[in-house]
Amino acid sequence: MRCALEILQELQYYVMIAMTNQQFKAGRVQARLTQIQAAERLRLSQPYLSQLERGERPITPELARFATKVYGLPPTLLPVSQSPAFGEMSGASRLARQLSGLGYPGFTHLRAERTNPAALVLQSLVQRDLEVRLTEALPWVLGAYPDLSWPWLTDQIKLNDVQNRLGFIVGMTKELAVSRGKFRSAVEPLSAVEAKLEHSRLVREDTLCRESMPPAERRWLTSNRSPLARHWNLLTGLTVDQLPYAA
Repeated sequence: MRCALEILQELQYYVMIAMTNQQFKAGRVQARLTQIQAAERLRLSQPYLSQLERGERPITPELARFATKVYGLPPTLLPVSQSPAFGEMSGASRLARQLSGLGYPGFTHLRAERTNPAALVLQSLVQRDLEVRLTEALPWVLGAYPDLSWPWLTDQIKLNDVQNRLGFIVGMTKELAVSRGKFRSAVEPLSAVEAKLEHSRLVREDTLCRESMPPAERRWLTSNRSPLARHWNLLTGLTVDQLPYAA
């Protein structure tokens, strides 16, 4: 018999699509709640909760989100919606609220919205144009949540042909971890992801979510970008020194 924690941690690749009944029950067990106590906090009847835990009723994304909050589970276990297509718009204000929900210091004053960090990174990197303040937050997300579902994220990133963008953000996060002493626990998983992305690095030139960049700026960045940006074939002037939390 596997323990509740083992069930919670297994195969996040599949977990993110929808929370399973095993995970749902494991969350309650980890929170040390009886079915009666959990049902009250989830605003459900005990018989209905029992059916959910036995897999006789579907667990909706909304209930999964509420359960992670009630049970005190990490946002890395939140389910994700259907993967966005490249360029699909997600409002800057909503992304900022989601960053607030993850604890990003730059947006703590905003109303928080819980989301899976891997889903937020994907949704951000497929944008044609993304506000700089949001782009700057992405290394923080990778560093703060090194246990996010990397297989799911890298697969979705490749499907949208934005692996160079993720590779650059991963490189920046590693630099923060190594040279600035931040996010030290993230070095190992980041290195593994970096090696995986290296094998699928695209030759074509791209921007870091700034497709509307003027031609003059594109020409300037071609010669004046950082070695990391050049390696990932990105036209961007973003460096670790510019990150508000890098000091």
